[in-house]
Amino acid sequence: MLEQLGALADTPWIYVIVGLSVLLDVFLPVLPSGVLVITAATAAAGSAVSAHSASAFPHLCALVACAATASVLGDLVAYRLAWRGGDRFDRAIARSRRLTTAQERLGTALLRGGGALVVVARFAPAGRSVVSLGAGVTHRRVREFLPWSALAGLSWAVYSVCLGYFGGRWLGATWIGTAVSVLALFLAGAGAAFLVRRPHRLEAEAG
Repeated sequence: MLEQLGALADTPWIYVIVGLSVLLDVFLPVLPSGVLVITAATAAAGSAVSAHSASAFPHLCALVACAATASVLGDLVAYRLAWRGGDRFDRAIARSRRLTTAQERLGTALLRGGGALVVVARFAPAGRSVVSLGAGVTHRRVREFLPWSALAGLSWAVYSVCLGYFGGRWLGATWIGTAVSVLALFLAGAGAAFLVRRPHRLEAEAG
């Protein structure tokens, strides 16, 4: 996979692949978009090392911009779909106690200005889906949701790209470097899930 992405690192196709993966994983959280972003960044680091240059920097910036933009666009699409099909999504959420609880916490956090929940949830498994769909179902105003979605997407993209790049620089553009970087991403996701289950702490910090 690293070799394949390395071959694509200098072409526009890498951004198409990453963008589509990030865009769609709000609906299909099983898509490994984070792993793909990390792998692409690791491949860029490997290309820079082999060329003995800092040529990876423009690619990394473009990768961050691509992943962050796709993240926000995916959030908005999910938000609008949930807004228009509110009853159907509401019934689906009502069938899950976990989703119902997450929806209630999201509404409380946004009303109290605790948009930090949106940012933290971006790192949690399926957190982005719950937040985007929940904001649409509950008809939260876009100005309450969009700025936090943008910050969440940018934070996640920068973190993922940095993991891949520095993992590739320090451990080499091999499966070991990628695995360590992916593990760090999963650990951040576990930490985010832990914090999301404690909304009062987030609200107090953001209030």
